[in-house]
Amino acid sequence: MAQQVTEIKASARQLSGTGGARATRREKRVPGVVYGDKAQPEAVAVDQNELTILIGRGRFLSTVFDLNIDGKKSKVIPREVQLDPVKDTPVHIDFQRVGPGASIRVNVPVRFINEALSPGLKRGGVLNVVRHEVEVMAPADNIPEVFEFDLEGLEIGRSIHISATKLPEGVKPIIQNRDFTVASIAGHKIEEEATPTAGAAVAEGAVAAPGTEGAAAPAEGDAKAAAPAAGGKAPAAGAKPAAAAKPAAGKK
Repeated sequence: MAQQVTEIKASARQLSGTGGARATRREKRVPGVVYGDKAQPEAVAVDQNELTILIGRGRFLSTVFDLNIDGKKSKVIPREVQLDPVKDTPVHIDFQRVGPGASIRVNVPVRFINEALSPGLKRGGVLNVVRHEVEVMAPADNIPEVFEFDLEGLEIGRSIHISATKLPEGVKPIIQNRDFTVASIAGHKIEEEATPTAGAAVAEGAVAAPGTEGAAAPAEGDAKAAAPAAGGKAPAAGAKPAAAAKPAAGKK
């Protein structure tokens, strides 16, 4: 279904440039420019509150409006809106004139229906949306509001292509060389990571010395308590080693 045309009231803007734009904003109006359709660009001003409401309705950049400039009407489509980085309010807007019978390039949003009738989604699948909008060439007086895609009967692993919806007469996708994917139903994966037990963590972190596999590490202090030999005494600290015995003198 084609969009209903909404009227936007505007007035011609006499002052141009940065100074004129600032003066327009002080009056709670948004400066803008209207161009296209083989006519000279025209500086205009639009009420800020009205423009903010229209933007908030959605699909603003894909909607054709009747721009009423001091009583003179012309069909236009918004091409660019600049917003204040802090207040998020419009500070400038560009309109393109749309002549009779003209086709324009627009982005049309997509919508999915009958999700409850998809066996894949019922079994835990996830709808993976590849394109939230489809760019098309469409007659200015027949721009679709939305493209609908039916999910009834679709299983996990199925893809939804642009050919799954019927395009209105005169509407053609910009991508012409393939039946591109709009969405798919992917499987829902639950990854469970096993938590290692305390014993496994200790065994994993332990490093055994070569040739001592299975031998228990000595407790701290055990080395100090170990005797050097059975019944023997350790040499006193600072004691000199005993002198070697001299060989017996031979008889002459």
